[in-house]
Amino acid sequence: MKKVLLASACLLALTGAASAADLAARPYTKAPVAIASIYNWSGFYIGANAGGGSSHNCWDTTSVAGAAVATTSEGCHDATGAVAGGQIGYRWQSAAWVFGLEAQGDWANLKGSNTSSPAAFFPLVNNTKIDAIGLFTGQVGYAWNNVLWYVKGGAAVTHNKFSGTLAGVTFGDASDTRWGGTIGTGIEFGFAPNWSVGFEYNHLFMGKHNDSFTVVGVPFRADNIKQDVDMGTVRLNYTFGGPVVAKY
Repeated sequence: MKKVLLASACLLALTGAASAADLAARPYTKAPVAIASIYNWSGFYIGANAGGGSSHNCWDTTSVAGAAVATTSEGCHDATGAVAGGQIGYRWQSAAWVFGLEAQGDWANLKGSNTSSPAAFFPLVNNTKIDAIGLFTGQVGYAWNNVLWYVKGGAAVTHNKFSGTLAGVTFGDASDTRWGGTIGTGIEFGFAPNWSVGFEYNHLFMGKHNDSFTVVGVPFRADNIKQDVDMGTVRLNYTFGGPVVAKY
């Protein structure tokens, strides 16, 4: 009986050793490498924007009834209101740097007025309305994956309507389309494949323009009007081409 137990113990020991050897001989399998996704800002995009703006306008009289006079300040006023429109552009990305070109057009309703300062006994009110704004800009930005910060600059255009009113009755009007420059900055967040939302600020340098006011076709006066515009918008863009790619 002792011999049988001893033989069984030896057989069990040999079997366990063989199993341990088999386990030790199995090859090690490395866990799969995780794939990280990065946001690619390259491609054509189209979008919409909405927000508000403020235009600072300073009027200087340069002629009355067609006769030149010494330049006289009539004061300044801010024309404020809403803007809304769209943009289209193209971006390309190199490492974390992003470059782009964009055209933007906005309907505007910026209005403001002031009483002409020389008109103490003749309360003529100067009125400004901007009803359209356009921007044509280049961009340089830096991306942190799906977050993009950029600066922009280029050309700007505004369409303006000016008038003088007395007791609510129009007493001379004028309009112009003027070109100037713009600089701005923005930050944009990619929140889904192809979709991004952002905020942008632009300052427009529209310079001075001499506008002639007429009453029933007869020259009444001319004013040199200096204009600057500040505008802030929320933007929603759709980029074509699928901006999320895989990075090992």
